[in-house]
Amino acid sequence: MNSTRVGFALTGSFCTFKKVFETMRRLAEEGYDLTPILSYAVDEYDTRFFSREEVGKKLREITGKEPLCTLPEVEPIGPKKLLDAYVIAPMTGASLGKMAHGIFDTPALLGAKSHLRNGRPVLVAPSTNDGLGAAAENIGKILNMKNVYFVPFGQDDPVGKPRSLVADFNRLPQALAAALAGAQMQPILLGVSLSNK
Repeated sequence: MNSTRVGFALTGSFCTFKKVFETMRRLAEEGYDLTPILSYAVDEYDTRFFSREEVGKKLREITGKEPLCTLPEVEPIGPKKLLDAYVIAPMTGASLGKMAHGIFDTPALLGAKSHLRNGRPVLVAPSTNDGLGAAAENIGKILNMKNVYFVPFGQDDPVGKPRSLVADFNRLPQALAAALAGAQMQPILLGVSLSNK
């Protein structure tokens, strides 16, 4: 039985949440011990995709735990060595930018920083309309960070949104297994359009 402890943080790419919840359920069924963590935006906003109450309910159903939503709640992750791996999925362009520049001012990001102090893997799944624009530089910086790995990603709508990049959430379980073994799942860049929405 898999008893790997994984922090699973969500940031505000709300349109991908349905796919993210499906992926989290797969991980839970595989025996991963998931701890949900929310960015401020996810904790605070109702959207046309899910209300904040629906998000909390889904996460409690999947993980059996209350989401961590404040900086004091996530700060002990590193000092107490609470997790074996940390996932940020989806990871918005704003969160990519903050992480690339050492700004860890949301629960999702501070949890990652706290976890990284132990040299344990962080896996990120980008979802941003500016992945081949303003966010491209930040993706490049994060690719060079020690113990940080990517879920493979590609263009989700090359014609309608030519700069948009989204992780293939179906590959997240395999990418997580690779990250736990200290390896980046390959290829990182996918050559086909994705349909995560």
